[in-house]
Amino acid sequence: MADPSYIVDGVLTDGDAWVGIAHASLSLPAATVTWTSTDDGQTGDFSQYMDLVLIIYVQTASSSDCRMNLNNDTASNYALQELYGDGSSAGAYTNAALGYAKLGIVPETSDGANDFAAIVAHLFDINSGKYKSAISQYADDEDGNGYVGLQAHTWKSQAAISEIDLLSGSDFVAGSTFSLFGVLPRMVA
Repeated sequence: MADPSYIVDGVLTDGDAWVGIAHASLSLPAATVTWTSTDDGQTGDFSQYMDLVLIIYVQTASSSDCRMNLNNDTASNYALQELYGDGSSAGAYTNAALGYAKLGIVPETSDGANDFAAIVAHLFDINSGKYKSAISQYADDEDGNGYVGLQAHTWKSQAAISEIDLLSGSDFVAGSTFSLFGVLPRMVA
């Protein structure tokens, strides 16, 4: 099997150790965005990464959050702790048995055609034999009525992450973008 392009003669050439795995920019509405590990030792093979990072710019048709399922798990195996605020008040939320990881609040098309949310999610130790943890941050623009928040997630599974499904209660609208990055182990002396 050949080395990926960012490894030359067994040496990591990418100084930051971030590798772009996949990108989706929607030209039509979509209910789900899915990424699956290629399991071939190349860029799309999740097994070579320590962590994964999602960068999302999104709006939904009629729902108010962006959700993530891992390895097709839709059972109540996700725990969440969330802190959020809207500029005038703050709140907290926790749930130990969700059927998905809630990555952030996002605007609906009725909030404004150009109102989108930005979400950055870090999935840690994706190939470890322990429960998986993640942190997501989001900022939701709703023309003065938006939210910002920080969420901590636990996926109660010891399986390595091999699939990521991003979804909402309704379609993601055209113009939404989704990027997936892998973080390689640092191999510097």
